[in-house]
Amino acid sequence: MKFTELTIHTTSEGSELIADILWRYTNYGVAISDVKDVIALQKDKAMYWDYMDESLTEGGDVLVKAFIALEETEKTIPSIRADIEETAKNGKDYINFGTLETTRRIVEGDDWLEIWRKHFRPLHIGGRVVVVPEWLEYSNQEHEVTVVLDSNMAFGTGEHETTSMCLKLLQEYLTEGCTCIDVGCGSGILGIAALKLGAELAYLTDIDDIAVKSATHNCLNNGVSDKAVVAHSDLLDDTNIKADIMLANITGEILCRLAPSIPKNLKNGGTLILSGIIESRLDMVKEAFGAQGLRLDKQIKDGEWFALAFKL
Repeated sequence: MKFTELTIHTTSEGSELIADILWRYTNYGVAISDVKDVIALQKDKAMYWDYMDESLTEGGDVLVKAFIALEETEKTIPSIRADIEETAKNGKDYINFGTLETTRRIVEGDDWLEIWRKHFRPLHIGGRVVVVPEWLEYSNQEHEVTVVLDSNMAFGTGEHETTSMCLKLLQEYLTEGCTCIDVGCGSGILGIAALKLGAELAYLTDIDDIAVKSATHNCLNNGVSDKAVVAHSDLLDDTNIKADIMLANITGEILCRLAPSIPKNLKNGGTLILSGIIESRLDMVKEAFGAQGLRLDKQIKDGEWFALAFKL
């Protein structure tokens, strides 16, 4: 079988949004190649390299690659370009997307899919959560909870800093038997983790059809469907549903747009965890949620990204 390897040239801050778009159009894999990841590995004291070619740390573009069935290429790529252009237009005041140059080449056979899957390993986040691709076997330790994800279906694997920070804060603030709401749930990773950490109920919302499908699939795979509600929506319409803990891993400007609506579903004394915030939008987000009566309780940073924990 032949595939088109489609490559988008972007930046670190734009790469996750571009990857999200590409996931809408393929079930065959999306990969992000960022030189900053190489530099981070080089500095990781848990890993020692005898030699690393200096060329690996040169250049500024981040490459986001998607693999599309050859027969789908001509009708799919114009739609991808339209979505990317719309996203770049809407976010141009907040995010540097880079050149967004597009290249493509034909890939023979599907051996690359197995190579792509070999990239994924059990990912340990925050002491208790282990994220595991569903095609791998993993025996968790007694103190661990395992979140099994089909990373071939939609975005949100835990590898990105914004997601891992949410998971770390979730483990710090979650209490046994609580109710959780995840706004913009993507793969469902945060809501599923909350349930496995001891939440009684989780409401997962997203405006993307593929994300809703993916979250539903992953909830079933993790055996938490009876405690999870997945909805195609920005937020919950039912104001009677109150959460002890809410999470929203989106971009800063969207968080600000949602700010006036979020407190209606958060209990007094509840915790709101926000991520997906770059430094230039940090004060804007703090002001937007402070205006809703929320008090900043904690701020953490990973790479270029910030996550915030508010109390109501």
